[in-house]
Amino acid sequence: MTYRKKLIEVALPLDAINAAAAREKSIRHGHPSTLHLWWARRPLAAARAVIFAQMVDDPGSRPELFPTEQEQDDERQRLFKLIEQLVKWENTTNEELLQQAREEIRASWRRACADHADHPRAAELFNPERLPAFHDPFAGGGALPLEAQRLGLEAHASDLNPVAVLINKAMIEIPPKFAGRPPVNPEAHSEGALVFGREWKGVRGLAEDVRYYGRWMRDEAERRIGHLYPRIAVTDAMVRERPDLRPYAGRELTVIAWLWARTVRSPNPAFGTIEVPLISTFILSKKKGKEAYVEPVVDRTGYRFTVKVGPPPAGAKAGTKLARGAHFGCLMSGTPIEPAHIKAEGMAGRMGARLMAIVADGDHGRVYLSPTDEHETAASCARPEWKPEASVPERLTGGTCYGYGLTTFGDLFTARQLVALTTFSDLVTGARDRIEQDAITAGPPNKRLLQRGGEDATAYAEAVSLYLAFALSKQADLGNSLCRWEPIAQCPRQLFGRQAIPMIWDHAEGNPLGERSGGWTVFVEGIVRAFTKTFERVDASSSGCVYQADARTQSISETKIVSTDPPYYDNIGYADLSDFFYIWLRRSLRAAFPDFLMTISVPKTDELVATPGRHGRDAEAFFLRGMAQALGRLADQSHSGYPVSIYYAFKQSETASEAGSSGTGWATFLDAVIKAGFSITGTWPMRTENSSRMVGWNTNSLASSIVLICRRRPADAPRAPRRILRDALEAELPAALVHLQRANIAPVDLAQAAIGPGMAIFTRYAAVFDPNDGRRITVREALSFINKALDEILTAQEGSFDTDSRWALAWFDQHGFEAGEYGSAETLATAKNTSVNGMVRAGIIHAQAGRVRLLRPRELPADWDPAADDRLTTWEVVHHMIRALEQLGEVKTAALLRRLGSAAEGARELCYRLYTICERKQRAAEALDYNGLVQAWPEIRNLSLADELMSQTEMALNADS
Repeated sequence: MTYRKKLIEVALPLDAINAAAAREKSIRHGHPSTLHLWWARRPLAAARAVIFAQMVDDPGSRPELFPTEQEQDDERQRLFKLIEQLVKWENTTNEELLQQAREEIRASWRRACADHADHPRAAELFNPERLPAFHDPFAGGGALPLEAQRLGLEAHASDLNPVAVLINKAMIEIPPKFAGRPPVNPEAHSEGALVFGREWKGVRGLAEDVRYYGRWMRDEAERRIGHLYPRIAVTDAMVRERPDLRPYAGRELTVIAWLWARTVRSPNPAFGTIEVPLISTFILSKKKGKEAYVEPVVDRTGYRFTVKVGPPPAGAKAGTKLARGAHFGCLMSGTPIEPAHIKAEGMAGRMGARLMAIVADGDHGRVYLSPTDEHETAASCARPEWKPEASVPERLTGGTCYGYGLTTFGDLFTARQLVALTTFSDLVTGARDRIEQDAITAGPPNKRLLQRGGEDATAYAEAVSLYLAFALSKQADLGNSLCRWEPIAQCPRQLFGRQAIPMIWDHAEGNPLGERSGGWTVFVEGIVRAFTKTFERVDASSSGCVYQADARTQSISETKIVSTDPPYYDNIGYADLSDFFYIWLRRSLRAAFPDFLMTISVPKTDELVATPGRHGRDAEAFFLRGMAQALGRLADQSHSGYPVSIYYAFKQSETASEAGSSGTGWATFLDAVIKAGFSITGTWPMRTENSSRMVGWNTNSLASSIVLICRRRPADAPRAPRRILRDALEAELPAALVHLQRANIAPVDLAQAAIGPGMAIFTRYAAVFDPNDGRRITVREALSFINKALDEILTAQEGSFDTDSRWALAWFDQHGFEAGEYGSAETLATAKNTSVNGMVRAGIIHAQAGRVRLLRPRELPADWDPAADDRLTTWEVVHHMIRALEQLGEVKTAALLRRLGSAAEGARELCYRLYTICERKQRAAEALDYNGLVQAWPEIRNLSLADELMSQTEMALNADS
């Protein structure tokens, strides 16, 4: 093999990739992720950039084409500009741009084929007319195979989880199979419909059938269960109590949602027969000018709810809650209701529900109405014929939902919700039969199942029904009794706002037959929109294949390009979570996809996550063994001419040991990579998670992803003593750290991102050993060395700051922004070769009455002029920029940066050091400031450069005139 480095092994335009990935997190309409929920998907922008850079030669590896360093840099910049355009959301389906990317991939491939023309397997491995195929063995939500397909590769996806398999079928297999075909529904073929006069590009025909049969299902559901979802009449009596309802007098309004409160028997014996409500808030709408709230009316015999409009009273926000958690007060007596009482009621099956308010669709927004007996009775009339009996895993709920009697998946739904879901589930099957008959009428039949390669009639009906079943998944996610009402957005919130099933006390029941949030047609239209946007340009040449396979034993990766996003140790229980959807998908699609849906629940025993509840004390060892096996398959099978890219995300729970504090999952995963026979040739931190994730220092939340670029470690890789590793870290890590900082890695991610370059050094050796006893150095010990080296490098960077800033750093480490003794400040100033009085004049500290403190950003003068400051410090620059960013925004901060000029050098590096101190001292508020300034830095810099260019242009024009 001729080893040619790929672009991803040398350099990437991280700023552009991270910006596009972060932006994509806020995009919902038309995004393929809206086809079906999956947890911790990789952004399409990151996936596209990584696969492209994984396939394209680095210019430095082609000296025959780019002989000088300048030519190599110029070519790299050209590729960077292509990637910068490629990752933008608006260019996701830009065919001209995508074609440029495909040509770059093909050009590198043809050069690789020429390099290996004499290879003994050249015809098989290096055919210049056929690109190697792509495979993701942990396909999950399908982002990676989808982007590989978009870049012109034949995409293969596999996963053990049947829900993931179905998602990938919908993403990469079905669209090209039925691309360019007209719809089959009767309406499209009716007289004057001009079906055959239209050009059905991409999946427009398939999307049109999803819309048509989805609408048929909604209409048929209304015929069957419409009586359970009555409209609400606005009576004269309502108008007398609420003059704001006068425009609706005598009208019947469509209900958007019914708001319910769970109830338990009062713990006060005097009211022991009354079921009192557990309500987290009485607020219905916070929209200014349209506020609404619930007011309970209590008498000796009970209580009722009435809806009021206008600003709510002070106590409305808390509902009947007395404290956080399950601590409520009895509405009748004020007696505290302890969590133990609520749990006992729930586990005994005595937890009930009371209608609290009705939300209707008005002429100019939501209309909030008091509950009526008619609507409470309508809900109580529902009699489900089936409910899922599978148990909810207690670990998914943190004990909150399970401990209150919601122990099966069926318990998560009200009776009316179960009736609606089973009705729509039955209609998925009914729709499939109708589609097959209509497809036979529209064209020649083919009775092969889609699962076994069928392309017409039956297979087409199964394809459309899969997307309709995805709408049912959305219905289940937003149509259960754990969906809270959002008083700002004024709509129900879906269950899976996070990767758990939390307990909700007052919940919103949407109207599946309505046209607003929670309505069936809304779900169908969302799928059609995502479908049409994502597959706008797909054609029959974009082939994809999906399999259900265990990554530890699969052979699909043979001679393929591999990029994959494996499970994150113990962060996400994919199998447990996806059972929520599996029960409904299986009920609706078992006949269409029998091989994938044969088990009662999602396979869990072989799922590669470290779950103590499943594997006990062997959980970590199970994960390590399994991941090493899976990665070993990739090392053995993947195409030898290309590296493998593997995503891994943070932040796992921390484990203290003699080797320091390190992420359990990360260390275990790296150990698996090394045991698989990989060496790491590149690492890239991708800011693929929401930048607002810093909700607490001890949360077990994901931060950046590190993309590891791996090649099989040479069989003759040397062993090295520990001293060699430490020397290499000392020599090479400083430059890598500077590179990460220049790539604008967020301070919150720096320590974890720096692990990558350190592990690249560690894994170049077959083993690193302790020369005293010959013991092999563990990954955890290597991480300890890397963390220590990182801290030493960051400390050494302080030497580049001015003396006042070095004093401020040391004082901040001890006191933060709090005051300290003047004598201590003076002693420290002498050691740092500065003075307290000088720093007072410099404007960075306040000294009075024997006390000294650093000035906070908000205390700094707004009219500060750096040009007039005769003692300008890096400390001032950082904190004035934080003040400007917080108070004035990025544009004004950019103007300040321009005035600072070269004086701003070192400001970002100081932010990194300050963030490290804040993290160690648990100063979250200040840490957010420093992290935020670094993250905003690229935009501030770009705005500053644009301002400078405009100024220069104006000066040139004035000079010409």
